[in-house]
Amino acid sequence: MNELEINLKETNPQEFFGNHSKNLEIIKNHFSKLKIVARGSTIKAYGEDKLLHNFQKKIDDLIFQLDKNNFLDSQLTEKILKLNGTKVDSGINDKLILRGVNGKLVTAKSPNQVKLVESIIKNDMIFAIGPAGTGKTYTGIAMAVKSLKDKTVKRIILTRPAVEAGENLGYLPGDLKEKLDPYMQPLYDALLDMIPSEKLKSLLEKGIIEIAPLAFMRGRTLDNAFVILDEAQNTSHSQMKMFLTRMGVNAKFLINGDPGQVDLPKKVVSGLKEALKILKKINGIEMVLLDESDVIRHKIVKKILSAYDKVDN
Repeated sequence: MNELEINLKETNPQEFFGNHSKNLEIIKNHFSKLKIVARGSTIKAYGEDKLLHNFQKKIDDLIFQLDKNNFLDSQLTEKILKLNGTKVDSGINDKLILRGVNGKLVTAKSPNQVKLVESIIKNDMIFAIGPAGTGKTYTGIAMAVKSLKDKTVKRIILTRPAVEAGENLGYLPGDLKEKLDPYMQPLYDALLDMIPSEKLKSLLEKGIIEIAPLAFMRGRTLDNAFVILDEAQNTSHSQMKMFLTRMGVNAKFLINGDPGQVDLPKKVVSGLKEALKILKKINGIEMVLLDESDVIRHKIVKKILSAYDKVDN
């Protein structure tokens, strides 16, 4: 009798085996001629070589499904075990970007969000312009995570100007991370919707996902990366120029901002507003406009934005 040992490595064993080990039960029933023992993150199987080879392939298929979609229930386990390949018809429309934590569907929820997704696919530099709540950051991060899962990029870099264009953090208590975390929290929140917390922690530790203030981009060339600049309206001329010229080989840059929410001193020109004028005729740079119709927060937020627009304009 031959032995095969499989280590689930970074896959969460509890998610893989399912509630009350239901998925494991299904696997054992499907491979009834093998003796299968699971302990911790290790699976051992005993039996004939041909069966062990098929067992290895199916376990790889199940791991692929869980890793790609953060979701693996008993129904899906049975379906994958019966298929010749890993592809499973989700029955979801083309607005689906990816499956988040616990199988949550992360989709483009409005026509302009769909347009943003399409623009990100077709272009290497994209400006997403619109008020708060229109899904600029969330949709962009979803596309970045999808790109990482699809292995079209090797890392994700998320950045934003901290506090203000000058990034004056010295007066805040704590070390650098503690100073920055409040300003980076919206980025963490979006990522936690799409990547299980333990896996996200591992990706952050390895530098595969990096969340850093804009000043940290200076002097770097960003290759093989999906890079998002958030709150870009609060960049100065020099900061925006510095950021845009960091673009390296096989990089995708998404610049998000709301020109109506500039927090810069009155005499400082917004780098975002300036860039929209300077770069509007360059091929390969797409500018996507979102508006109140794209707001996916509470319905009253749309009314608030509309009321403020009447006062501001």
